[in-house]
Amino acid sequence: MSYDTPQPHDVHRVSRRTPTKVLKLQRTSAVESNTRPISLMVMERTMLSAPLDSIESYINYFSYKDIPVLRRSMRALAELQKNEDGISGKALANAVLQDPMLAMRVLVYLEAHRNQRQNRDITTIDRAIMMMGVTPFFEKFGNLPTVEEHLSSQPKALVGLLKVVSRAKHAAHWAREFALMRHDIDVDEVTVAALLHEAAEILFWCFGPSCMLKVEQLRREQTGIRSAVAQQAVLGVNAHDTQLALVREWHLPELLVTLMNADNASNPRVRNVILACDLARHAANGWDDPALPDDYTAISDLLHTKRSIVMQRIGVPEKYWLDAANEEIENE
Repeated sequence: MSYDTPQPHDVHRVSRRTPTKVLKLQRTSAVESNTRPISLMVMERTMLSAPLDSIESYINYFSYKDIPVLRRSMRALAELQKNEDGISGKALANAVLQDPMLAMRVLVYLEAHRNQRQNRDITTIDRAIMMMGVTPFFEKFGNLPTVEEHLSSQPKALVGLLKVVSRAKHAAHWAREFALMRHDIDVDEVTVAALLHEAAEILFWCFGPSCMLKVEQLRREQTGIRSAVAQQAVLGVNAHDTQLALVREWHLPELLVTLMNADNASNPRVRNVILACDLARHAANGWDDPALPDDYTAISDLLHTKRSIVMQRIGVPEKYWLDAANEEIENE
């Protein structure tokens, strides 16, 4: 079995910087909101009931929003804080990586409060926590709004959001597995890129739940319609294009932006992320999804290993990978 090794043209860890603009959603505190213009306060509290006219309008709208996180994340951090003096940054990072919304908040906050003397991008959660410090981390992220409370009046939308969160977590897990098999130069960077790959769709579910329910209804009515087409029809934009604009607006490190952009799929690290996200999206429909065989083939090409081995590593049930293994034996 052979593996991809880093090539000179692979994405490097150190990247170009653009001036960081502090996002309103990160710098606004409860005290500050008392003096904010009424129009901004209304924007912060309302949800979309109709589509906006452009990607720029959506990005501006999201910029005023306080991103909620999973309730279990708050519970996990509260438990870890009991041993604040003895907790490691790695343990905190593991908790954050179970929640794409919390990971978003950590990275966006760090970029927004970037020290001018900092000349290297922070591209992983454990480095972000190390840069911030454990106590400041708990002070900033230990008491955040939760999606369960935020969408308490929209139970169907909450289910839709949690499905995307589950997909993002599976994508991150599989991206990490593939990166380990490839001997990637930094497995954690690939993991974070995959976890945040669905950020735009998550925000649409959080702040435009009625619109996203219409997208799902359209997909049920028109079997086989692509998600991007359904999103375009209802929202006027699709999540992929919004995602690219969003991560640039957040001024996330250029490396993470590159890893999330399918236009760079010729790079093995980017392909690693994209294939993990494709796999998570298709596997969410069940192991009989017709797109999965092509996913297995593409992943086996990336890893230079047999499809049956890829399927076992992914966790595909035996009845599926056994057929692939037998076919490979016959063809040897």
